[in-house]
Amino acid sequence: MGGAIRESLRELAKDCSLPAALEAMGERWSFLILRGSFNGLNHFEEFQSELGIARNILANRLARLVDKGILERRPCPEDRRKIEYRLTDKGYALLPTMIALRQWGERWETCVPAFPVLVDARDRRPIAQVTVQAHDGRVLHKGDLLWALPEDVADDVPEMRAAE
Repeated sequence: MGGAIRESLRELAKDCSLPAALEAMGERWSFLILRGSFNGLNHFEEFQSELGIARNILANRLARLVDKGILERRPCPEDRRKIEYRLTDKGYALLPTMIALRQWGERWETCVPAFPVLVDARDRRPIAQVTVQAHDGRVLHKGDLLWALPEDVADDVPEMRAAE
């Protein structure tokens, strides 16, 4: 990503949203728990059984995800003595990130397609690659991006205001 402005990593450390997001998620177990949630796991025992994670680590990661507002902890409707963990809107908002990481892993780490294949529920065709898009829907590549100060960002995007 080119442009006249180069991010000062030292300055960004205190205000950057990327370290804050990584801090909220923690490490790989948190991502695997989130993947389990997207796949319908709701109970401590289900996560423990499916992921093979130690109980103390699972309890810690679930508590962290609840504290960060990514999951909510609530009694099961059918048995109020049991607890279930459900994705919040904040948790559901991580779906594109999870899909992008999975696709990146398929391409650069495992070099094989993931199994099972993630498909569109309507037509059962594989989903497209996650991309970065311009305000008008154009797919952007690294040469199309640059950093800009807030005062240099165009604010004359009528489609965006109309949609809000």
